[in-house]
Amino acid sequence: MKKILILITALSSVLYSCSDDNDTLTGNKNTGGLVTVKSPLVGYVVGNGNEFDYSTSLSTFQGNVKVESVNVYKQFFNIDGDSSQKILLKTVDFPLQNQVENITVNFNFNELISGLSVNGSPMSNSDADLNIGDYWILSFESNTSNGDQVGNVGTTKVSVGTRFAGNYACIEGLYFRLGVLTYDQSVWPAETVIESVNSTTYKVNEFFGPFSGNEFYFTIDGSDVIDYPATTPSGDDQLGNGQPFITCSSNPGDMTNVNCGSSNFVVRDDVEGKDKLYMSFGYYTTGSGSREFYQVMEKIVN
Repeated sequence: MKKILILITALSSVLYSCSDDNDTLTGNKNTGGLVTVKSPLVGYVVGNGNEFDYSTSLSTFQGNVKVESVNVYKQFFNIDGDSSQKILLKTVDFPLQNQVENITVNFNFNELISGLSVNGSPMSNSDADLNIGDYWILSFESNTSNGDQVGNVGTTKVSVGTRFAGNYACIEGLYFRLGVLTYDQSVWPAETVIESVNSTTYKVNEFFGPFSGNEFYFTIDGSDVIDYPATTPSGDDQLGNGQPFITCSSNPGDMTNVNCGSSNFVVRDDVEGKDKLYMSFGYYTTGSGSREFYQVMEKIVN
């Protein structure tokens, strides 16, 4: 009986210790932070106006320790490597009604520049003075029900760009390996991030089919025709999954399955802003053959 009591006491101690650890969501013990940033990139479009609203989305799981509000900080960076100070943009409250809660943080150009200085001078109140490639970083700090303030790893980048930069959803996707249809749009991510590099060049982040660690570049000319440069902005050869990049124009014989005759153009949506990009591209593996992609990307409008 004595051995049983000792075993029960030890087990109770372990269970209490585990429960205590799981309920601890304070300080920096949750190194990722208490909120999930659902909008890591927001495209700022020059010319939309000083009071045009942009937004980022946050979510949290409300446990014993609740996130009551979030402090949103802003800092500006330009293409010359200069930056502003980091100051508070606004504080946004969570409703405290559900276990999983979501909030939207709205902001405009006037709010983004207010109080910020670069090299000792206040930011211009005209967004025409911004350059493509400039950006703000929004960072987040949770205010909890036990009085703690918890920093967050996830941030939102507000990137200055052109109309076609932003987050996109794949509404049609095809991947052919050696002429065989292997994947469809179900393997594409829910959101694909496209950034402006300059007035005509765009960068696709972290998606080149179901292969991680890829990015690629494309251009849109004044006639809304999409093309793919042979080199990246840094001068390196453009690659796909580490292999030579191929297009409908450079390798037409290797791109017979992906609608080359009716692809690589933009359809603008001037009503809802849901622009569509029709794109065909691929890569060629020496000794094996071509991998071909066709995708229709629709801009996500918040």
